[in-house]
Amino acid sequence: MRQRDVELAIVGGGAAGLAAAIAARRAGVSDVLILERGQDLGGILPQCIHTGFGLHYFGENLTGPEYVSRFIKQANALRVEHKLETMVLKIAPNRTIRAINRVDGPMCLRPKAIVLAMGCRERPWGTLGIPGARPAGIFTAGTAQWLMDIGGHMLGKRIVILGSGDVGLIMARRFAMEGANVEAVIEVMPYPGGLSRNVVQCVDDFNIPLLLSHTITRIHGSDRLEGVRIAQVDTRRKPMPETERSLKCDTLVVSVGLIPENELSRDAGLLVDEQTGGPVVDENMATSLRGVFACGNVVHINDLVDHVTWSGEIAGKSAARYAFGSFPPPRRRIRLRPGRNVRYVVPQIISGVKPVTCYLRVKRPMRRVVIHVGDTYTFFRRIVRPPEIEVFTLPGDEQIKDGPMVVSITMRDNRDADA
Repeated sequence: MRQRDVELAIVGGGAAGLAAAIAARRAGVSDVLILERGQDLGGILPQCIHTGFGLHYFGENLTGPEYVSRFIKQANALRVEHKLETMVLKIAPNRTIRAINRVDGPMCLRPKAIVLAMGCRERPWGTLGIPGARPAGIFTAGTAQWLMDIGGHMLGKRIVILGSGDVGLIMARRFAMEGANVEAVIEVMPYPGGLSRNVVQCVDDFNIPLLLSHTITRIHGSDRLEGVRIAQVDTRRKPMPETERSLKCDTLVVSVGLIPENELSRDAGLLVDEQTGGPVVDENMATSLRGVFACGNVVHINDLVDHVTWSGEIAGKSAARYAFGSFPPPRRRIRLRPGRNVRYVVPQIISGVKPVTCYLRVKRPMRRVVIHVGDTYTFFRRIVRPPEIEVFTLPGDEQIKDGPMVVSITMRDNRDADA
């Protein structure tokens, strides 16, 4: 088995991993190694040929390949080393990495610091337990996107989309642009699961029916999908039999959520937030294991790649400081805890001694709200929705007290509704 010492190892070569590598190299780390299990760098972005990337980071409207190619070029210019088709098998609590590929065979890496940037994966549609056979013509949204945008395959003529997450909405538009008839986008919740702009640009602009508070109750077909049976759901999201009806289709695309890839994190003993599905991190993207940092969708599912990139840059800079021995443990550790109508807050731990950008996801939509952070800070929002992350910045000052701070959301007083 090959053994090697490196200053910084980055697991994952998508937007977050590339941003971390570039930031670390610019901070002076000469020996940066990216371990990527795919055939190319870039993660999911090369197959995202639609625009909407980079609006915040670059101030430009780019496609996924255009966005990530800029970081690949920067990494190559900085001579960041990467190993493709490399599977990381285990990360030990002492930061030893065991990996394997066809060129090097089994490897044992001993990095001074590690950045976890494995991204996320689609929730498998089989977990939904929909009655019926499993005929050809059923795809997850990401698989359908890869087959169409990378493989060049047209998957069907009559399409039903289950789930209104962003990838599902984008694929509805993609099928419509290719001449397919998108029968409906079906969403079990009473509100769309994707960004508002994607609802407008991908569904409304193409006159595609969006059926909220609906689900699929049965799949029809043996060899090839022939149709689905749908029904409205009640307030407990249970199908109402009296509302059932059939939709003919030859293709079903399932977009029912993303899951952070954290098997390696759990095996390494990292503290994982059960709400985000990712490691608990502080404002430096440091995890509970010294010398291990995490960023991007492995921490929590972001709705914008710009946020993924910024978290990668923070992780890369922090890992560089740790590799150089200039990353002392924080003197203060203040826990941010979700309160009323808050599903999670990232980072979960702050020091309170410097400004920190926080990302919050709500449980349900609300209008005219106040985000409370402890008893000290308030942030006003016109509307909050579960699919869209709320971003706010806490200053570093003496008003932040030691101990846990509850982050909650309440309705604003009607007198302040238009303030």
